[in-house]
Amino acid sequence: MTRPIPIDFAEPDLDTLAGTAGRMAVVATSDGKLDPVARRLNRMTKGAVARAVEAEAWGKLGAGEAVVLNYPAGLEVDGLAIVKLDRRADAATARKAGASIAKFAGGKALTVCVAGTQRIADLALGLVLRTYAFEDRKTGEKTEPQGAKILCAKPDEAREAAATVAAMAEGVFFTRDLVSEPANVLTTTEFAARLTALKDLGLKIKVLEEADMEKLGMGALLGVGQGSESPSKIVVMEWMGGTKGDAPLALVGKGVVFDTGGISLKPAAGMEDMTMDMGGAGTVAGVMKALALRKAKANVVGLVGLVENMPDARAQRPGDVVTSMKGDTIEVINTDAEGRLVLADVLWYAQETYAPAGIVDLATLTGAIIIGLGHENAGVFSNDDTFANAFLKAAKTEGEGAWRMPLGAAYDKMLKSNIADMKNVGGRPAGSITAAQFLQRFVKDGVPWIHLDIAGVASVKSDTAMAPKGATGWGVLALDRLVRDGYEG
Repeated sequence: MTRPIPIDFAEPDLDTLAGTAGRMAVVATSDGKLDPVARRLNRMTKGAVARAVEAEAWGKLGAGEAVVLNYPAGLEVDGLAIVKLDRRADAATARKAGASIAKFAGGKALTVCVAGTQRIADLALGLVLRTYAFEDRKTGEKTEPQGAKILCAKPDEAREAAATVAAMAEGVFFTRDLVSEPANVLTTTEFAARLTALKDLGLKIKVLEEADMEKLGMGALLGVGQGSESPSKIVVMEWMGGTKGDAPLALVGKGVVFDTGGISLKPAAGMEDMTMDMGGAGTVAGVMKALALRKAKANVVGLVGLVENMPDARAQRPGDVVTSMKGDTIEVINTDAEGRLVLADVLWYAQETYAPAGIVDLATLTGAIIIGLGHENAGVFSNDDTFANAFLKAAKTEGEGAWRMPLGAAYDKMLKSNIADMKNVGGRPAGSITAAQFLQRFVKDGVPWIHLDIAGVASVKSDTAMAPKGATGWGVLALDRLVRDGYEG
């Protein structure tokens, strides 16, 4: 398990700055103004800090970015980063500044000097998130990032604010670890065990086994996993920290621990990436962990469908017809469109069991969403404008890219089947939209619902502002913000 680095807070001791080892960062405003600590460091370095912020390069620097002085004279540190951050910077910029500092630190002991009022908690969150490295499967020497000390005017207040930061970082790291694990480690059984362990944080955990799902009539979900040795499961995580009796928000995640495509086998090239096809379930798990750690005053239930999609003599075939828990029949045209079959039954179960105030489902569902939105935004589909706008606002606040996509009855004709109530695919045109239209059939009238297609943002091939390449933990911050703003009293 990857744990966030520890961060300590203290008042600046200007007399000891010169002897501080490791690496150091200080902030300056976009117009080059230095706070008292930066001015002291400027004197120690014989004006090097002032020269850096007066140079033409400073003006071209983006907000939250840094210039670095290597082995500055007058200091013991082997590097001093000067970060551009205004006092009224928004949260996203402060986090970017923290991430810039983390990249500069490179795992070495770090001292950050922020004498002003720049969003210290957000800076700390960006710093922590960018230090993530998944090394659980390596046997050689591992990176062990040192902790950081943040020197600020009101350390006690900063420390209190950082308690929430710690909860969010734990949630994001949990998601990233799950998405990063190989499929031979993170089987459906292991995944369920890791989620069951969250009961130690106060979550109520329930696991539905295949026999339970058979009794409930979950033929859509069970059909996906019938070719695998790993048993299909549904894990339910309840956090009831709000008013007793209030309907919860339901978060539903696709948890395909590995997706070969089944009988509709995927090409070999790139199939190794399908360990991340449980990204929706990973995000739900991270959100639930964060809510429990920060003792959220809201009622939220997380439900994840855990399956493995494998080719086998017992595997589901193209042309099979399965019956969902709702009772609708589905002609399986392509066994590689399996995530929607999993979600269909979990969505219906969530509504039958909890009568939620709203539902958000997350899934690495379609390659089509990557063609449309790339790796910058998740696709947002919804039957409720108010609910969708609340999520989009939360995502923007937290700096997680999201873009509203259309739904419409005209797309339903693409899902018509000659032998069943519907097909599971509608062809290549509008592939992400027809997938969402399919899911909408399993949402009851009057239930606010959002479908998030996160295929392009759950795991990426290059570094992002807040994470190294690989699992991003996208959605944990945005969904936590949605809960804060809309469901906590």
